[in-house]
Amino acid sequence: MKRFVKIVMMVLVSASFASCKKYLDVTPDNVGTLEYAFRNRNEAENYLFSCYAYLQRLSDVARNPGFTTSSELIYPNNLTDFLNFNRTGFNLINGTQNAASPGLNVWDGDGDNEIYSLFRSIRICNIMLENIDKPVDLSQSEKARWIGEVKFLKAYYHYYLFRMYGPIPITDVNLPITSTPEEVRVKRDAVDDVVNYIVKLLNEAAEALPVRIDNQARDLGRVTRPIAMAVKAEVLMTAASPLFNGNPDYASFTDKGGKALFPQTYDAQKWVAAADACREAIEACEAQGMSLYQFVPPATISNINDDIKRVLTIQNAVTERWDLNPEMIWAQNPYFSYQGHASVRLTSRSVVNAFSNPSTFSAPISTQELFYTSNGVPMNEDKNWNYANRYHLKMATQADKNYLRPNYETVEAHFGREPRFYANLAFDGAAWFGNGKMDANDMYTVQARGNSALAGPKDRIRLNITGYWPKKLVHYLSVYDDGFQPIHFRMPLMRLAGLYLLYAEALNEVNGPNATVFEYIDRVRTRAGLPGVQAAWTNSSRNPAKPNSKDGLREIIHRERRIELCFEAQAGWDLRRWKELQQVLSVPLQGWNIYQPEASNYYQQQIQLLPVFRLRDYLWPIKANNLIINPNLVQNPYW
Repeated sequence: MKRFVKIVMMVLVSASFASCKKYLDVTPDNVGTLEYAFRNRNEAENYLFSCYAYLQRLSDVARNPGFTTSSELIYPNNLTDFLNFNRTGFNLINGTQNAASPGLNVWDGDGDNEIYSLFRSIRICNIMLENIDKPVDLSQSEKARWIGEVKFLKAYYHYYLFRMYGPIPITDVNLPITSTPEEVRVKRDAVDDVVNYIVKLLNEAAEALPVRIDNQARDLGRVTRPIAMAVKAEVLMTAASPLFNGNPDYASFTDKGGKALFPQTYDAQKWVAAADACREAIEACEAQGMSLYQFVPPATISNINDDIKRVLTIQNAVTERWDLNPEMIWAQNPYFSYQGHASVRLTSRSVVNAFSNPSTFSAPISTQELFYTSNGVPMNEDKNWNYANRYHLKMATQADKNYLRPNYETVEAHFGREPRFYANLAFDGAAWFGNGKMDANDMYTVQARGNSALAGPKDRIRLNITGYWPKKLVHYLSVYDDGFQPIHFRMPLMRLAGLYLLYAEALNEVNGPNATVFEYIDRVRTRAGLPGVQAAWTNSSRNPAKPNSKDGLREIIHRERRIELCFEAQAGWDLRRWKELQQVLSVPLQGWNIYQPEASNYYQQQIQLLPVFRLRDYLWPIKANNLIINPNLVQNPYW
């Protein structure tokens, strides 16, 4: 295996995958001398990998606000043993955030919780750029590519900080060791300045980056031009969104010199810039042959129908190997490590060996209700769907066998839903097509009611507290019979479906509904087996005119992104930039009465969490001690 792969460990060469530990400790931050670190090409390459290493340290979704604060999942907070699981991110929606010791503190880092300072990451990148000319045996073409990669990483670290803290100090160069105390007391830069700086870096990086990875066995995971362009599109979408574009909540937010840190007025041109960036990124991706993923059954599957194939298409758009997935623009490294938390115990042997899949990631009922009916509209809008009686009991029949176990009693809410519902969620009575049961006529059944059920509660350690599991985060070939042996995959950071929906969102904000907006939404919906937006609302919605207005279509697009990208660490970021997270987290998060064995008692709603999310929580607090050390800093509003 080539040297880059040994260090970066982002390659997918076979069904057998390697550890990513080496990538975490490529080059210690305190190398003896910079002369040694850059004495030749090989040593400098190690330093390049250390710049990438901080990107890997962001890959743990349990420490990602987009995953933990989205309301898509809740984590039990009263287990007797948390099995070393870090709950800091999930606990933030319990109202635990504070300025004295902020959770997920990437500004300073938090060694106790394995959180790393992104300003430290930026410093490493700056050192690389300052010393890139020293290795005499580094070719000009390779040097140009490395500069592009480091500029991309530097931009991304700034962007991550920006999403959390808003106006941040731009760190273009490292301060010299001779800096005076006043020089090191940096100030926060205004939002527009930060965004312009990030975009400038991404533009410069894109020019130097390759359009594709030709040798995937050696280099898969290194950034490319389409990745840089897609990230630029996301940055500009974030800057155009309500949180950062003329937000009245931050109108009086200034630094100590009186400089406004947020734009004072709404700027519609930001949506134009975002739409242009989305279009350019899509063109760059499609020029390299990227397309929406479609599941192709392997020869080992002899009996599969179109319904199950569509469910597996939706699952595998996330869990397919990166090098085999034409939809994957960019994915995280290392592998997604929480399949056991997302999976269901499906056999008696998996119950005995259940510590390898504790099943603790619990989707609330509100996540279930997010998904459309099979007619492609929300449950409460569907004039052909029995929304008022959705929690009445109903017996599944043979006609439901692709999604539900025949002759099994469950609630009406589980019938007649869109394919993404069945691909994303497992629940009591659901059918599960997977390793060991890959036959459309003989699938696993999720049995969740009461302590005696296979998937039901066993103790205060292996416990799903709502009765819904994020099935989408489990590879369908992962093994359940004898413990849990996951087939590894990398969580997408960006995939083509998400980019299509960003483009549709931006275009709608620019000009309102038009044919191009509907085209890009419907590309995603068609793959999911749904009619187009206009047809669905015309034929099935109680509000058929909804897609015809900018406001109505905005609501549809926002929901479409939440459904399509559910459980992918995207919704928490989207809901923040839309300023919708406070509304989403203003209602109790509920589950079923999981200890009850009878359907009539099990299907009773139980409050599992009363979330706390205030206006101040849209931005992270800067640690209070920093404001003492550096009096030029100002705290974020309302903290």
